[in-house]
Amino acid sequence: MKRIDVYYGGQHYSISGRDYDEVREEVLAAMAAGPTWLRANIGEGRNVAADLLITPGVLLSLVPVEDPAIDD
Repeated sequence: MKRIDVYYGGQHYSISGRDYDEVREEVLAAMAAGPTWLRANIGEGRNVAADLLITPGVLLSLVPVEDPAIDD
């Protein structure tokens, strides 16, 4: 996998170097346990770290982005 695109509160972020299922389970656990921060990146070119607060009521989508060179 190349990265995970994250759409959070109408903004686009990304996570790289992590497994999609692991991140998904982390988000589900945060929803059950209470507010939790999820580290992601924002920016084109040079990534800047962003902490996203996972809490009920915030729109969040995870989209796995495959790397054809690796995943064939």
